Amino acid sequence: MCLRSNNIYAQMLVLIVVSQTLILIASCKKSSPIEPPDSPQEVIDYNPVMVELDYPSWFPEMPLSDDNPLTEQGIALGRKLYHEPLLHPQASMSCSSCHYQEQSFTINTSGTAVLPHINLGWSSSFLWNGKVEGRLEDIMLFEVAEFFGTDLSKLKNHPNYPDLFYEAFGDRSITNESCAKALAQFFRTMISDNSRFDRYYPGKIQPTLAEVRGEYIFNSERGDCFHCHPQPLFTDNQFHNIGLDSVFDASNEGRFAVTNNNSDRGLFKTPTLRNVALTAPYMHDGRFKTLEEVIDHYDHGVHSSSTLDPMMTKSGKLKGLNLSQEDKANLLAFLLSLTDSSYTTDSNLSKP
Repeated sequence: MCLRSNNIYAQMLVLIVVSQTLILIASCKKSSPIEPPDSPQEVIDYNPVMVELDYPSWFPEMPLSDDNPLTEQGIALGRKLYHEPLLHPQASMSCSSCHYQEQSFTINTSGTAVLPHINLGWSSSFLWNGKVEGRLEDIMLFEVAEFFGTDLSKLKNHPNYPDLFYEAFGDRSITNESCAKALAQFFRTMISDNSRFDRYYPGKIQPTLAEVRGEYIFNSERGDCFHCHPQPLFTDNQFHNIGLDSVFDASNEGRFAVTNNNSDRGLFKTPTLRNVALTAPYMHDGRFKTLEEVIDHYDHGVHSSSTLDPMMTKSGKLKGLNLSQEDKANLLAFLLSLTDSSYTTDSNLSKP
């Protein structure tokens, strides 16, 4: 009896130990579940691809910025910002809202004419009166911080822009300066260099007789256009009083509003004549609707004033150029040869 009881007791003891062991194992599994691995976050590389601009060798060298090198990522960001309504505090308009590509990035409007966005990479003064001077970064900073007054929080809270700024500049923080840098990079790619003139000038195609005669008038004392509109940019990027008015007030004082120098009354920036057929109306106030009206002004409509540019008075210009109707038609033909339709249809400049 004693041996049997001991055997039963031993067996029961073994069962208890085994049960407790199993319970312990089970409890360990419940308290230490196997967690799934964290989902890997997308890693964005800061690896900007450098870009070299391509334009004709007979163009002057475009000034670039050492602190804002051209990259694929920076240009792409600038292009996106150019067409982005979020630049406006109410998200209601973008740069492209007033600069239509089909009109060489300007807009046909009444009142103050909108200068076209074309070949501005060669400019060092901006706006009709040169209010902003320096680099493209400077005028773009003015546009973002002052003209638009951009609410940067809208870009910072956007699902894509912080990453796009990181790809372009290695920093997800978005500032007026980084916006300006991206826009400046894009503007440097807005190059028009493929008009009929750009093809016949180096001998790739034959110009028409009217174009040849018109170019002669343009580049000679006959028309004397070339002093303010020299090839190949067709602007000297300077300021001139071309005799639009003889009396000045706040509406037509031009550069005087910036310098407060009386000799600058009535001086306005020389616009480029590239794509001029697409950028009506003409002059700072859009007073001329057609190129024919512009030609007539220079032919017999110049008004005298104390600040009139000397080039407008030499050789008795105030008495008129005395261009014939054929001369005017030839000059117009030359101006039309500056139209670059590839620029107005370039998909690299349109909304991404």
